[in-house]
Amino acid sequence: MKVAVTSQGDTLDSQLDPRFGRAAYILIVDTETLEFEAFDNNENKNAFKGAGTQAAAIVNEKEAKVLLTGFCGPNAFTTLEAAGVKVANDQSGRIIDVVQKFKQGNVVFADNANKDGHW
Repeated sequence: MKVAVTSQGDTLDSQLDPRFGRAAYILIVDTETLEFEAFDNNENKNAFKGAGTQAAAIVNEKEAKVLLTGFCGPNAFTTLEAAGVKVANDQSGRIIDVVQKFKQGNVVFADNANKDGHW
């Protein structure tokens, strides 16, 4: 399964970036092989508005089924939900550890956004 993880860097040893739309990178990780692609999110990070929905488009385009992040705003959450992407908020730590935690079934999926809009 492919999962998207917000990251401060472009490796599995990087720390999770708590901001979904304005994360430095979005890593798309195959949970079976741990192969991944890192996407520089700089354009969205510095966007005046719409960062979350643009980042959600990347997640959907790359066919990730789950987003692991710290905080997800209402517009991004609605976009992800409409695309069938489950969101697990309140994540932290190294990307590899967050993915392992997910693989072990130790995440709770959100039923709504956990952050107001733009921050």
